[in-house]
Amino acid sequence: MAVKIRLRRMGQKKAPYYRIIVADSKSPRDGRFIDEIGTYDPMKTPAVYNVDEEAAKKWLANGAQPTETVARIFKATGITK
Repeated sequence: MAVKIRLRRMGQKKAPYYRIIVADSKSPRDGRFIDEIGTYDPMKTPAVYNVDEEAAKKWLANGAQPTETVARIFKATGITK
């Protein structure tokens, strides 16, 4: 089972709000997930990131692969692989 760290879209139309989740790579974008490790709000200036560092580092150590966007969020918050 390939595990990804990716975004799950929430919020209303034209007002996105994302949750950073850990999910199986075959599950749908807004479907089942294993763990929720943070949030991302791109509508605020500057964008707001809230990430549980310990959980993110644990999942990265266990082999979870972040998507490109999540990797940029981790870099901005100081969490590196």
